[in-house]
Amino acid sequence: MLRVGLTGGIGSGKSTVATRLAERGAVVIDSDRVAREVVARGTDGLADVVAAFGPDVRTAEGDLDRPALASIVFSDETARQRLNAIVHPRVRDRAAELAAAAPADAVVVQDVPLLVENGMAPLYHLVVVVDTPVDVRVRRLVEHRGMAEADARARIAAQATECARRAVADVWLDNGGAPERTAEAVDALWDGRLLPFEANVRLRRHTDRGAPTLVDYDLTWPSQAERVLGRLRLAVGDKAVRVDHVGSTSVPGLAAKDVLDFQVTVPTLDDSLDEPLAAAGFPRVPGFDRDSPHPPGGPETPKRTHASADPARWANVHVRAADSPFARYTLLFPAWLRADEAARAEYAALKRGLVGGADTIPEYGTDKEPWFDRAIPRATAWAAATGWTPA
Repeated sequence: MLRVGLTGGIGSGKSTVATRLAERGAVVIDSDRVAREVVARGTDGLADVVAAFGPDVRTAEGDLDRPALASIVFSDETARQRLNAIVHPRVRDRAAELAAAAPADAVVVQDVPLLVENGMAPLYHLVVVVDTPVDVRVRRLVEHRGMAEADARARIAAQATECARRAVADVWLDNGGAPERTAEAVDALWDGRLLPFEANVRLRRHTDRGAPTLVDYDLTWPSQAERVLGRLRLAVGDKAVRVDHVGSTSVPGLAAKDVLDFQVTVPTLDDSLDEPLAAAGFPRVPGFDRDSPHPPGGPETPKRTHASADPARWANVHVRAADSPFARYTLLFPAWLRADEAARAEYAALKRGLVGGADTIPEYGTDKEPWFDRAIPRATAWAAATGWTPA
């Protein structure tokens, strides 16, 4: 099962995207609909809302008087938090029930208006943000929902900013144009990413990406890494000492393969994280369970390697014990390269020279090992001179 979070600002057209995904076969869970269900007439949710805000928020027929409640909570942050504390846990639990009832091979799309505001992005394998220019959203709200323009703009301003939404978006879907263009974009997402991603998660496999290719530093790598870190940290919980973005993509300005590398440091190396990581979209990769000897001639060091099941975002996850020398080296090298411009340029030149001659990623990694053997003492000396320790 693949879990997809769908969000966007009011008037952005999430429902249009959700409808198209449902047409393609997704199981769509509408959080707004669920939120209405959990405070429907006769529910304990409605009883708690009335107890918190008074009898005037219930109609004579026994339903929730939404306009009356909105007039209380819209401009009062404390009241809004009190309402959220009543409604959100019930919505979460009901949505979990609906997701659990979906088929094992389902793509479950949860339409969550406040996904960003409530910090829910790590709960999903993928987050899709539907975006539309503010003026278009205002016009839709005025024409289709009968809002006054000032009210529409106030509602938009009260929600998450574009910057905050971009920070969690694995997919940024523009819904400001013709409907058929939005449908085409959703279809491409469904066929090219969601279906293969779901199969990979269910079958515990990753996508083979072929020969290594070097690209210039991508300014979006840090934000992409933060999204993955959120999922990894949620998956490993308190079983890990720390989880870090490592490797070349963590060094600003350094050319690299478009592969995000992460290290999960654990007190003791075992198989206890294999299933949590696989369920989160990072299945185990057999055959990559050793770090090469450092220094040369020493013993190999055990590790466990996982890779992303997302066909559009290659990521490797290296699980190492805290006492492994590689756990420290893996944190030290990026720190040293970030601080030492000459070492960074030297490493970049090495990689550019090697990448064309390696047919596979493991071969490319093996070709770099002699340089790493020579660089470890330099990085270690830098750490001693500067007093560096892992942050």
